[in-house]
This record gives sequence, structure tokens and C-alpha cells, in this order.
Amino acid sequence: MDQALASRGRTVKARSAQTGVWALLPGALSLAVLLTLMGGALAAIFSVAPPIRPVAILQDPYIGKVVRFTLWQAILSTTLSVGLALPVARALARRDQFPGRRLLVTFLGLPVVMPVIVAVLGLVAVYGKSGLINTWVAYLGGETALSLYGLTGILMAHVFFNLPLAVRLLLPAWQTIPEESWKLASSLGLSSRLLVRFIEWPAISPFLPGVCLIVFLLCFTSFAVVLTLGGGPASTTIEVAIYQSLRYDFDPAQAAMLALIQFTLCTSIALVLVKWIPLLAHSSGRRIDARHRPDLKNPIGRTLDISLILTTACFLFIPVLAVFIHGIRGPITSVISNPDLWWAVLRSLLIALGATGTACGLALGLALSARFLRFSLRMPRASEMLILMGSLSLAIPAMIIGTGLFIVLLQAGALDRGTLLVICAVNALMILPYLIRSIAPTLMRSGQEYDRLCAQLGLRGWPRFRVVDWPAIRRPIGFSLGIGGALSFGDMGVAALFDTQGDTTLPVLLFRQMGAYRFDEASVTAVILMLLSVSLFWLIDRSVGR
Repeated sequence: MDQALASRGRTVKARSAQTGVWALLPGALSLAVLLTLMGGALAAIFSVAPPIRPVAILQDPYIGKVVRFTLWQAILSTTLSVGLALPVARALARRDQFPGRRLLVTFLGLPVVMPVIVAVLGLVAVYGKSGLINTWVAYLGGETALSLYGLTGILMAHVFFNLPLAVRLLLPAWQTIPEESWKLASSLGLSSRLLVRFIEWPAISPFLPGVCLIVFLLCFTSFAVVLTLGGGPASTTIEVAIYQSLRYDFDPAQAAMLALIQFTLCTSIALVLVKWIPLLAHSSGRRIDARHRPDLKNPIGRTLDISLILTTACFLFIPVLAVFIHGIRGPITSVISNPDLWWAVLRSLLIALGATGTACGLALGLALSARFLRFSLRMPRASEMLILMGSLSLAIPAMIIGTGLFIVLLQAGALDRGTLLVICAVNALMILPYLIRSIAPTLMRSGQEYDRLCAQLGLRGWPRFRVVDWPAIRRPIGFSLGIGGALSFGDMGVAALFDTQGDTTLPVLLFRQMGAYRFDEASVTAVILMLLSVSLFWLIDRSVGR
């Protein structure tokens, strides 16, 4: 009897060990891919970088100028974006019942999926030298003094992209305020200023550091905006300097040095950012219960809120509308009949699908193995570390990884053959943090609720994933894959770095048309790019999420 029990115990332990090996294999493979790509890129950068002398780097006038401008434009862009987003978010929170509010909050996410180069073209069409604003000013007899290039254009484009993002990140702060607080404030007759001081600011302040840091990081690593609107050497950021070193000067050592500087700065920022990421969540657009606010009927406040909402809507949607109008009026037939357009569409689509599929596989592998570590092996620290490894690309931007892989392909003589695969891999790393932070929390909740039940039923592996996990994660993973696909389809950064005459993507084709001053053709291409990006997001979200 004792021998039978001992034999059965050894069998159970053997099965558990075998299950553990298979459960940890997806995470191990995903981690190996991540470390190979990122480690290989960093190793290639270090191999060609000159000896690091901090004093000499700090005294180099060119590097010092580039780093100072990168930090300065990021600080100004963050201040403007978040500073303007606060009153707009408060206006939307206070006016929670006007018609179209939910639709407006939903469309605030449009700049997130819109290709950067399309938005830049829209801003040029409205605020450029020959744009709508200057045309009206000239018609009224004024001087066309508005210039979109240089620091002004960079700040305006960054506000265009990051103001709606900041609004959507800040709106949940008002959703955390309980109804009893508004009732108490109403009974006390608190003014709008006192409401901000005693009720709203305590709810906003925990969200604000994370929002500022995320917007700062996005502006710090901005590439396409600075490349198209920088206007010259005086407005050069680190990523643009890396691009110029590789594409124009062909100086891998200079590019490697700049990449190391950016890696150091981004790593420092990301170490601070990680602390605040769990506090952040996009607003779902649902109503905020503010009917008991004592300042709702204040006519000055109502006028100010309506003005802020309308001004923000016009600032965001007029450039998009301008792109559509110019595109419809452009040479549609000649652009559509050009085979280069459809080859570029095919390459962009293959890159987007390959990047989202790769990122999804990496995210699922890391999240499933992290859940096994937490609930089966009781190793929460190892689980958190595995999830954190999936967010390494927050500290190592796409341009740095692309620079390292560019050097690898250059040294291997495979720059023309491996371009699309490398762009796909870099884009997968770029969207991986969005996926891992959408999938992992849901899988952890599923493990906490159903892990013991699945163990009792003997449900593991693919049957458990199909029956238990997939219904729980399909909506967040569908939305994240849609965002990732749209971002990858419209990304121009790494694609411009690896641009060759035979491997043009749709955003790079649009950039070439703008650089050649073929703005009529560029407007048509921009409309096609925007429609395809939004359609790709919608198709992935609907097909996977439902």
C-alpha cells in the first residue's frame, strides 16, 4: 500500500515537472527572441561606437546641441500638451450629458491610430505657408507670418497627437470621484475654485505624473514629426541625428554614439515611468456622474467649457478634414493607377500583419509563463520580472534597435535582403508593451479565479486556453492588436532608416512625395494611408475582439 502511494506521488511529481517545463517554454522562447534582438542590436552599436569619454561627449558642440534641443522640445511639448489637456478634460468631465460626448471622446483616440506623416500633411494644409490660415489672413489684407517649420511646428504637431491622449488618460480621474463628494460639495455651496482644490485636484494628482512622463517619452523619441517639420539643423533631435548619420553621412560610429546617449536617457526616464504605469487607463467614454456639482449652472463656466470643447474639436478635426478635401480634389486616377502605390501598400500590410502576429505570440508566451510562475510555482517576483522584460522597448526605442540591426545587416552584406524582416521585428518590439499590458492583467485575474478549478479538472494547455483564457482576453487583445496594426502600418521611423529603392512602404512613399513638393499626389496618398490604417484597426478589433 505504501509502495503504491509512493509510486503515485512520484508519478504526480513527474507530471507536474513535465507540465512546468511546457508551461515555462513559451516565456523562455519569447524572452530568448527579445534578448537576441535587443542584445544583438546593442552589441552591434557598442562594436562600432568609439571609446566612450563622457567629458569629450559633453564638450562636443554638435552632440550637446542635439541633446539640449531634444530635451527642450520634449519639455515644452509635454507642458503644452498636459497643460492644455487639464482644462479640456475638466470641461468634458463637467459637461457629461451633451449630445455626441461619447462619440467625441471616442474620436479623441483618432490621432493615436492616425499615421504621423498624414497628420503632418494635415497640419501643413491648415497652418503651413500656403495653408488655410495664412490664405485667410492674406485675403483679409494681413501678413502671413505663421510659420509651421522649426520649433513652432514641432510643438504644434506634438500637441495635436498628445493632447487627446492626455485627455483620455486624465478623464478616469474624475470617474474615481464618488457621488457623495459632489453631494457634500453641493450642500456646502463650494465654488468652482474650491471644488478644484478640495475634490478634483486630489483625484487628478495621482494620475498627473504618469501622464506627464508618458507624453514626455513620446515627444523625446519623436522622429517623423521632427524630420518633416524640423526645418533644418537647428531643430534636430537625437533620433533624427541618428537617421542623418546613417542615411546621409554614412557614419555608423556617430550613429552608435548618439544611440548610446539616447539609450541612457530613455532608460533613466523609463525607470521612473514604470512606477506610474499601473495607475493609467484610457477612458472608456462612459458618463461621469457630475449632476450634483454645484457649479454646473454657472454661465461663465458653461461658456468656458463649451469654448474649450469646440476649440479642441476644431484643432483636432480640421487638419483631418483638410487632408480629405485635398485628397478628393487631387489626381486620384493617376495615383491609384501607379503600381508603386500598391506595392507600397502590400509591403506595409505585410509588415503590419507580421509585426502584430509576432508581438501577439511574444506577449502571450510571456504572460502565460508569468501566470504559471505566480500561481503554480509561487514565484511572484519572477513573474513580475518576466512581464517587465516584455516592456524593455520602453527603455530602448525603436530607432536604437533599428540602428543596431542596420549595422548588423550592413556588416553581413544583407542590407537589401533582410530589410522587411528587420522592420517587422522592430515594429513588433515597438507594440509589444501595449499588448503585454493588455493581456497580462486579464490572464492574472483568470489565474486567480480559475487556477485551482482548472487543476482539479485537469484542464491545462490548449484546452484551458481555448475554454477559459481566450474568452477573457479576446476583447483587450483585439483592441491592442488593432492599435498595434495601425501603428505598424503607418510607422515611418524604422522604415525610413532602412529605405531602399525597392522596399518603399506607404508612409515612406508619402514622405518622398512631400519631399519632392508633389503635394497633390501626397494628399491622395495620405487619404489612402489614413483610410487603410483606420480600416486595419477596425477589422482586427472586430474580427479578434468579437
